Amino acid sequence: MKNDKKNNQYRVNEQIRVREVRVVGDDGAVVMPTRQALDLARQKGVDLVEISPNAQPPVCRLIDYSKFLYQQKKRAKEMKAKQVKVEVKEIRFGPQTGENDYNFKLKHAKEFLLDGNKVRAYVFFRGRSILFKEQGEVLLLRFANDLEEFGKVEQMPQLEGKKMAIFIAPKKAGVAKKSQQKMDREKREAEAKEAARQAKEAETASEEPAGGGLLANARISEEALKKLTENND
Repeated sequence: MKNDKKNNQYRVNEQIRVREVRVVGDDGAVVMPTRQALDLARQKGVDLVEISPNAQPPVCRLIDYSKFLYQQKKRAKEMKAKQVKVEVKEIRFGPQTGENDYNFKLKHAKEFLLDGNKVRAYVFFRGRSILFKEQGEVLLLRFANDLEEFGKVEQMPQLEGKKMAIFIAPKKAGVAKKSQQKMDREKREAEAKEAARQAKEAETASEEPAGGGLLANARISEEALKKLTENND
């Protein structure tokens, strides 16, 4: 039933009952009587497929209908594959989260945002810890501020029962980004290359010139001047 409905979403051949149509192809578009377009389709051994019924006149293509449906299905599949699925990653805090735990969760939140996911960070208040809700709000606002480079706040901290949550979205959602691990690796490689370059320059500067050269001539002149001064003394 589903396939039948899909196959019937386009009018084909004699189902097209308007007086004239615009036939599009690789060579452009031509308006002609529908009967003439049908005759042309038969001559080429293809179908007349109405692809834009609301246009004036309706737009049609000369193509094998089964091939046309295959192309449409393939195009829809490609478009779906290009759509990035955005997930919401949750990070839980306590109202008195320690600094080490905070930094650990901050690192994970950065990775989530770099991967194009949203982050829902929340503080869970257990029992009487609800008295520290202002402290929880400060914690979430600090968290959002530390992630400012990676994401933007979609929803400010709100208390929902025993949870106070904040939503943070990636700054460029749906765009593939480098993972934190890859960025760290590239940074280390760049630092290693720079250290090697500096070491090579230092080694070159410390080498004694073989034979002549400006440095050698300068040393010879300095020694000659020194001997001349000693002789005059």
